[in-house]
Amino acid sequence: MNKFTVLGIETSCDETAASVYKTDVGVLSSVLFSQIDLQKEYGGVVPEVASRSHLEKIRPIIQKALDDAKCTIDDIDTIAITTKPGLPGSLLIGLCFGKTIAWAKQKKIIGVNHLEGHAFSSFLENNVPFPHLCLTASGGHTNLYLIHGFGDYIFLGQTLDDAAGEAFDKIAKLINLPYPGGPEIEKLAKEANFQDFFKYPRGQANTLNFSFSGLKTAIMYDLIQRGAYDLKAKKFLKEDDLELKKQVASSLLVCVKDIFMQKLNFALKSHPQIKSVSFVGGVACNKYLKSELRTFCETRNIQFFSPSPKYCTDNAAMIAFVGHYKAQQGKFDDLNLDIF
Repeated sequence: MNKFTVLGIETSCDETAASVYKTDVGVLSSVLFSQIDLQKEYGGVVPEVASRSHLEKIRPIIQKALDDAKCTIDDIDTIAITTKPGLPGSLLIGLCFGKTIAWAKQKKIIGVNHLEGHAFSSFLENNVPFPHLCLTASGGHTNLYLIHGFGDYIFLGQTLDDAAGEAFDKIAKLINLPYPGGPEIEKLAKEANFQDFFKYPRGQANTLNFSFSGLKTAIMYDLIQRGAYDLKAKKFLKEDDLELKKQVASSLLVCVKDIFMQKLNFALKSHPQIKSVSFVGGVACNKYLKSELRTFCETRNIQFFSPSPKYCTDNAAMIAFVGHYKAQQGKFDDLNLDIF
């Protein structure tokens, strides 16, 4: 099997990332600049702010990835670049920079789907057996895959509206918690001992698709009934009521956990040959969800895998890894590569 040294570039949203991956070694470097501090004042990602930051950071980030890997661009065989899905302006920064390097240095180039990167991120640290179920949960996507091999996977279900991470951010904003909402929700839920106070709706259990928009609406109207939210003014009325915030956060997190388990349980009934599950994406940084899903799998004699937090959030190591196995399969692109 051919050996490759791959430079991965990831700029799909608000993280500028680069990584070097080598066939017989693995991840040589993984460097990331997060825009959380830039985007925090807006309560979410502003595309123009994201693009400008990528433009400023991409060159030094790539150079640091090369330096950390103790190599130069001449040592790179292939450049793997996230091409979709994501913010068009952000994607174009990474794509144009990567294509320019490829043209100038006569390097091969591979476009990588950001979601495929997440789906195979567990392989950066684990030998996950095939076939397996992969639950991908982030701010932009919540999907369930049946993975048969490298690059060989099918969608079993996906979010029909809001993603899980997006729901965390929106509900956190509803009760005046800082952005990003996920870590704040988990912190308050832990202080409430992860109890289910309000029994929020779990949705349909007999489908593999996800829907979190209705959950946000249910929580908002529950707060209205409790006199805690003014719909007309779009204002949380009990800013000083920390106990209420804890109860909302805890009930929300338990609800999302139950929804994830419902989908996995339904999928496992349809695919009894599955002996392993992976949980990936930014939401997989949540220790409570990861622990509960691990227990869910272990009680069913199913192996459970999840990346370290640095590989759960958007990163270039997962892009380099996917680019690496595509290179081994001979699946290269040309300089007409685009984000669509």
